[in-house]
Amino acid sequence: MAGDLELVGRLGLALVLSASIGLERELRQKSAGLRTYTLVGLGAALFSLAGAYGFAGDPGDSNFPRDPSRVAAQVVTGIGFVGGGLIFVRQDAVRGLTTAAGVWVAAAIGLAAAAGQAVLAIAATVAYLGVAYGFPLLTRQLPSPRSAVRVVQVTYLDGRGVLREAIARCTAAGFAVSDITTRRLDAASDEDPGTVTVRLALQGSGSIEELTGGLAAIDGVLAASAAADEGD
Repeated sequence: MAGDLELVGRLGLALVLSASIGLERELRQKSAGLRTYTLVGLGAALFSLAGAYGFAGDPGDSNFPRDPSRVAAQVVTGIGFVGGGLIFVRQDAVRGLTTAAGVWVAAAIGLAAAAGQAVLAIAATVAYLGVAYGFPLLTRQLPSPRSAVRVVQVTYLDGRGVLREAIARCTAAGFAVSDITTRRLDAASDEDPGTVTVRLALQGSGSIEELTGGLAAIDGVLAASAAADEGD
């Protein structure tokens, strides 16, 4: 049986690895971020360790778990409900699939770390980060159909009608705005209206490079850039 220090080490590994996944989602400003992913991985590891080592007794006792892995199996089922709650449909677009899949992977990594499979858990974390950062670069090289969603992020000074002008320029450039997400970066006051970042999900066949250049030229815009479609 593993000692207490080894079990704490497994729990710590699960925390660090799931936090690495959560940090990536936090940097992308997703609804499920650093804390959510860390807690999912930590909780999955703790359930696994509790199922394997938390019950003492005589193997002949009916209360003794003869298959400790059944607790870990219930984690797989339970995390499906968490992931299901992250998926929602807006108009004809399904959102939250990548977030739900990430939560599922974080739980799996937590289970692997708790089982003592440190190399496997670390390799899975590296693979996840490779998918999260490498695949968007790959998909940008693929031909984009007209129905493909492109995302433009604009940071601007509030109170100058920038958002209205930005939407008008998107339409003029041959894009339809399918979704708008805004986030205030600082508090507004009577003297300073504050700074806002807006993410515009676009569909169309126009030039995204020309569009971002035109958006950057709008009075009050601080930055404009294209991003991968990360609506989920």
